[in-house]
Amino acid sequence: MAQIFHPSINSISRLSIVGAVLAVLGFSGALYAVNLSYGHRVYLPITQPVQFSHKHHVGDDGIDCRYCHTSVEKTNFAGMPSTHTCMSCHTQIWPDSPEIVPIRESYVSGKPIAWNRVHDMPDFVYFNHALHVKKGVGCETCHGRVDQQPLAQKVHHMTMSWCLDCHRAPEKFLRPRNAIFKMGYKPSEPQDVIGKRLVKEYKIQHPRQLTDCYTCHH
Repeated sequence: MAQIFHPSINSISRLSIVGAVLAVLGFSGALYAVNLSYGHRVYLPITQPVQFSHKHHVGDDGIDCRYCHTSVEKTNFAGMPSTHTCMSCHTQIWPDSPEIVPIRESYVSGKPIAWNRVHDMPDFVYFNHALHVKKGVGCETCHGRVDQQPLAQKVHHMTMSWCLDCHRAPEKFLRPRNAIFKMGYKPSEPQDVIGKRLVKEYKIQHPRQLTDCYTCHH
């Protein structure tokens, strides 16, 4: 009986199967990457009632993070600046600028500005700003170079896996407390050296405790 299929069909079939599997994996990887960026709104500037520029206020004017985020060293929340904080400068600087009309209106009415959140952790996640600051985690570690951001935006997806990278090896991320609010921080010695020292000095828990479910979900 004559052969129906050419011998090369077997090879083509194998290659087709391998190609299909690789295509599925590649497509899945692409979807995952898109989700980590657009799905988590990474690198997407958030529209605000007032288009506040961290680049101008922090990068150009050198305003310290704590001037606006007054509770970052004391409570779970970093806090948002009151209208009075804004107007402490803007009664003198650009007082008639149309860019700050919502601030002037808020100052007169006493109604706080409804800022849109850039980082919004799920309700089932417990995060304490003050604790992280005390333990040597810099603002830049989570929020990136805000001094270079014309409009505030997320630079990390802040999923559970991202948080666990630090909790599993905190020595890779710690910095001295006097550099917590410094943008563009460069360690004065190898990070593994200073990190291991700070783990002891700041009494950082063992990764076994840091990665326990109860640490972040209680």
